[in-house]
Amino acid sequence: MKKLTRFMRPYAWGALGTVLLVMMQCLADLMLPSIMADIVDVGIVQGNTGLILAKGGVMLAISLGGMACSVAVSYLSSRISSAVGRDMRQAVFGKVETFSLREFDRFGTASLITRTTNDIQQIQMVVLMGLRMVMMAPVMLTGGLIMAISTNGRLSWILLAAFPVIILGVVLISRKAMPTFRSMQSKLDRLNMVVREGQTGVRVIRAFNRIPFQNQRFDDANGDLTRTGIFANRLIGLNQPLMMLIMNGCAIAIIWFGSKMISMGTLQVGSMMAFFQYAMQILFSLLMVAMIFIMLPRAQASAQRIAEVLDTQPDITDRADEKPKGETRGELEFREVSFRFPNAEADALEKITFSARAGETTAIIGGTGSGKTTLLNLIPRFYDVTEGEILLDGVDIRNMKQEELRRRIAYVPQKAVLFSGSVADNLRYGDETASEQALDEALQVAQADGFVGEMEAGKDSYISQGGVNVSGGQKQRLAIARALVRKPEVYLFDDSFSALDFRTDARLRTALRQQVRGAAFVVVAQRISTIMDADRIIVLDEGRQVGMGTHRELLQTCPVYREIAESQLSKEELA
Repeated sequence: MKKLTRFMRPYAWGALGTVLLVMMQCLADLMLPSIMADIVDVGIVQGNTGLILAKGGVMLAISLGGMACSVAVSYLSSRISSAVGRDMRQAVFGKVETFSLREFDRFGTASLITRTTNDIQQIQMVVLMGLRMVMMAPVMLTGGLIMAISTNGRLSWILLAAFPVIILGVVLISRKAMPTFRSMQSKLDRLNMVVREGQTGVRVIRAFNRIPFQNQRFDDANGDLTRTGIFANRLIGLNQPLMMLIMNGCAIAIIWFGSKMISMGTLQVGSMMAFFQYAMQILFSLLMVAMIFIMLPRAQASAQRIAEVLDTQPDITDRADEKPKGETRGELEFREVSFRFPNAEADALEKITFSARAGETTAIIGGTGSGKTTLLNLIPRFYDVTEGEILLDGVDIRNMKQEELRRRIAYVPQKAVLFSGSVADNLRYGDETASEQALDEALQVAQADGFVGEMEAGKDSYISQGGVNVSGGQKQRLAIARALVRKPEVYLFDDSFSALDFRTDARLRTALRQQVRGAAFVVVAQRISTIMDADRIIVLDEGRQVGMGTHRELLQTCPVYREIAESQLSKEELA
């Protein structure tokens, strides 16, 4: 929790004001029993109507003041706790945005969602309850003890006897609850993961008729979380009856021994009533402390999980010695580049060397698992190279700011991703200032103007989350159009034509050749027909570069390329 106290600092004055209001509310609550004792012992017993009215008016004024303070405390504590939760969510989300793919692999998407929502909600609740109770409980406890002893010290032994029992119970329950709540948050991560997989993969689940299996996975995760939650809540549930048992026992003892002292003439009725109220205030203060201690274990577990995210240093960061930007030509060069995934036994890429010049098309081809997508992911620094260097216009990309590097690149991923919003909103993701004419040109080059024009609202037509209301080929063409809107110096296409028919593929490649003239064009492809006209083809096999040249050169010099070509092309096409 200490690492997260910085989120409270901007609201220190508001918290101080809340504390002062809490103390005023406590003062009002502590004054009322003694005034009531005077009304009973002097006003009612002696029949002093004037004193009853005077003291009653004072009690009413104090009660109204206490009520006003209580309302103000609730308002301020709610505002402050909500603001702390907002700032914390913003900080966690901002931190996650700086993570490389390595950190995403480490935490997992489901866990990051839980930490950003549920874990922060737990801390927000503790801040809310803390501002209301943490100051109130000790003030009421201390003030109540002083007032109770001053009212009648001979009955105070009842309270002193109850303290050790309450403290022991709270400590034992808290110690047992702490690991349980930590386990609950981990199991909530798993439940979120199962739900997320079930919703994003619903087509696959239905296609393979695995709904019962997926339901069983959910039942297992949900049942595990439920059992842990029931156990944790049973632990917490012990606190309430224990406290009520002690409070009622103290009430019986006070009335029993107090009535005997009244019968002996050593205690007045009003004083006993005042002592009884002070005792209840003291015990309720201990109950509030117990509630805080019960909430703290879960909040502490959540705070540790949030601190893990905030304390994580991204694997990929901007260097302090950033090289100044030189002439922008869009020339990309790999020099002896090797890459190994974390905890992997072997390199995914080994000694890759080639250049992608502006105005030329560089294609990358190879079998499944040969490292094509991995190679492309190194260029925008989704991962950093293990050995060697990647240069853009002669500057190592590790010496460039990530924002500057990615501004000069347009990337179309292997799985096209669209966001909820209109077609135009998705296209302007590449360039927020793009004109309508630029959007139309990009759609035309990407061969998407036809189906977009047939939509009811054209470019203003709505795209559902993930682009589920358009086909795979349409999704790919919109993703390509989004990249074209950016007009970068380097285009990266990761097998972005796989969902297109040969006719659309051919038209798109012809239009692209004119559009990307003057920029480096790097394309990963599975189909030979897509890359036959490339200026340079890089052939990968199990992470190694086994060939480089034009289509005709590789047919003669590279067995791996020829094998791929023979599996896709006829003898006439090969000739």
